[in-house]
Amino acid sequence: MTGTTLQNRQKNKASFALALLSGISIAASLAVPAHAITLMDFIRGGPGNSRPRTADTALPGVVNPRMPSERALADPEPLPKVAGPQYLTYKVAASRVVKTTGFAAATATDGTQLLANARVSATPDIAAALEAFYATNAEPLWVSAGDVNDRARAVMILLEEASQFGLEPSDYVLSAPAMTTASIAAPRQEQSAAEVASATNVAATTEGAPSIDDAPATAAAPENDHEKALMQFELALSAKVLMFAQDMVRGRLDPNAISGYHDFKRKTVDLAAVLPAVKSQDATAYLLGLAPRGPQFQALKAELVRLLAEAGNTAAPVVNLPEKLLLKPGAASPDMPGIIAAIQHSGSEALKTQHAETLAAYAQTPDYTPELVEVVKSFQSEVGLKPDGVIGAATVRKMVGDRPEDKIGKVVVAMEQARWLPDDLGQRYVLINQPAFTVYYHEHGVEQFNMRAVVGSKAHQTFFFQDEIETVEVNPYWGVPQSIIVNEMLPHLRQDPSYLDRMGYEVAVNGRAVPSSSVDWYGSTQNISVRQPPSSDNALGDLKILFPNAHAIYMHDTPSKSFFQRDMRALSHGCVRLAEPRKMAAAVLGTTQQDVDAKIAAGQNAAIKLPVKIPVYVAYFTAWPNKDGRVEYFGDVYDRDRATEKALEATSKSRSSQI
Repeated sequence: MTGTTLQNRQKNKASFALALLSGISIAASLAVPAHAITLMDFIRGGPGNSRPRTADTALPGVVNPRMPSERALADPEPLPKVAGPQYLTYKVAASRVVKTTGFAAATATDGTQLLANARVSATPDIAAALEAFYATNAEPLWVSAGDVNDRARAVMILLEEASQFGLEPSDYVLSAPAMTTASIAAPRQEQSAAEVASATNVAATTEGAPSIDDAPATAAAPENDHEKALMQFELALSAKVLMFAQDMVRGRLDPNAISGYHDFKRKTVDLAAVLPAVKSQDATAYLLGLAPRGPQFQALKAELVRLLAEAGNTAAPVVNLPEKLLLKPGAASPDMPGIIAAIQHSGSEALKTQHAETLAAYAQTPDYTPELVEVVKSFQSEVGLKPDGVIGAATVRKMVGDRPEDKIGKVVVAMEQARWLPDDLGQRYVLINQPAFTVYYHEHGVEQFNMRAVVGSKAHQTFFFQDEIETVEVNPYWGVPQSIIVNEMLPHLRQDPSYLDRMGYEVAVNGRAVPSSSVDWYGSTQNISVRQPPSSDNALGDLKILFPNAHAIYMHDTPSKSFFQRDMRALSHGCVRLAEPRKMAAAVLGTTQQDVDAKIAAGQNAAIKLPVKIPVYVAYFTAWPNKDGRVEYFGDVYDRDRATEKALEATSKSRSSQI
């Protein structure tokens, strides 16, 4: 083989591998699972081929080289397609009526016996917690001396402020029952004059408020009606408090019901402990203490409080720039004053200090001078864009930023998602934030470094889950996923069964190595494996970092370095490519980069176990604090925020009918 021929072969192999990993798929006209090819099709030699099997086929899936052309003529079926996960119509957990017959107060002689007549619906876990608590507690939590007590009023104020925790206040707000005229005119004997006056004020301020008593009207005395309303309020507020406590800890949604790309074990909340704690402690302090305490959540909460406070501030500065603006260094634009104003509004204090002299001297001219180019480059670098000084759509978006209402939406979604993760992410961990196209390494609770990353394309999305890094593999094999074999290799292989042989890939049927040209590419591929050996053009580059999971996602090197220069880096088949893989490998192994270099230079495939497993969060946050605690905003590359928002809307709509 000549040198030129060898170079061409290497070039073809590299081009083929990179095309597969770039997210470019060959679309089939009908998407069906690979296993939809029937057993009879497999036996007969391909869909539509009714010819009986002969001695030409010695092994399942292995055929005589002359057979593919015959089958190509007898294959009227479209190519199979392996479909990815789907987004779902969110289904809210069903509710049931709380069983009140077992309540301890049911046999009381005072008005608390009416608690057994209260009718409240709740999710099964909340309903069970209510039944367990009131089975042994006859004394109401929220009602005292014939009226709503101070504990209830304090908790109701907290529930009205649920938006500060990224929750929806309407899910928890409850109106206190109005006192009847008869109750005020004939107060209990132990009430003081001041208490009677207070009751009168309550009646005046709550007049016209909707009642939460759903029972039909009776001829009962007004006092009895009021007692019934109080007991209905008692049970309803307890249900709301349990719901609030549960939401504070684990969020309002089951993430796995949003899409197949979410993979989380939902947190368990000890609901049985909530009402006893509320009874024995300061109720509001206890409920406030349930909020996540991690620094990331606290930064998001502070940002949301700030945004909500500014929401009605019409004096907040707004900068308008054309979305399709394109301005290169040395050119001029009437939008230049707006560009500088946007940087002064959105840039960090450090940036403005660094370029204070240039910004102060700017005279609102349209010229894009070298001094202003340096300001723009600093801004681009700060917001994670390529610092080339060219002002295009991505730079404009970072300058202008999201509208206040959009930022609020992103922070609310981020706070919901943050509750799916552990409250404490750990002292040492890796965070992959897909919308930011960035991977962050933390040690001693502090971000040590971050690097650019390439994540899955919209057609091959990276999942949202957590796991543990276990292994670094140097000089890796690339095991080709079934989705790529079926969706992208199969069309080539049916035309040319020797395709993989020429590309240098290894093929096995039921674990037995065979030539690509001998495989029956018209049958099922489930027992066929394909892998690319270690080489300079291997699709995974020099190493991969493994955290074994059901989605076959890992971090790895790549020979396609140019992708890291792009601002939009959703380009892979789902795995995460690292701009500096050796640096990350050294960090997780607890060694030096020189040591990693030496292991790669040895040229042997080797799997190196980490001394200690490290948590990895393969996350999706369009709002997330940086290492300085300042919340940054990113594009919703997969439209997952909207899917989450729709699920939250469905949840609130369902809850409005529960109580």
